[in-house]
Amino acid sequence: QVQLVESGGGLVQPGGSLSLSCAASRSISGLYTMGWYRQAPGKQRELVARFTSGGSTVYADSVKGRFTISRDNAKNMMYLQMNSLTPEDTAVYYCNVLQFAPSSGNYWGQGTQVTVSS
Repeated sequence: QVQLVESGGGLVQPGGSLSLSCAASRSISGLYTMGWYRQAPGKQRELVARFTSGGSTVYADSVKGRFTISRDNAKNMMYLQMNSLTPEDTAVYYCNVLQFAPSSGNYWGQGTQVTVSS
């Protein structure tokens, strides 16, 4: 089991920046992906950015050039730097780990609210 805890959400004006953090309860090894997803009211949860199992990064088209995903494996932390925020970025942001080996598991944090509004 892996517990994930997000932090850093809040209210920001359009054009502003926020940095989200995700703390994992233990180090993660083996074959896995980890990333950030978001869910806006009335919409399905969607990928924002993630690390592939090979360590590459994947971004949703809507956030390319504005958001940056990073991680610190030594600290069991993952981050999402969000710049040039727009009201369309308003959502609950979730941290996710999808593990394939040595055991399988799909882990989610509780989410952190990001609201972009003037």
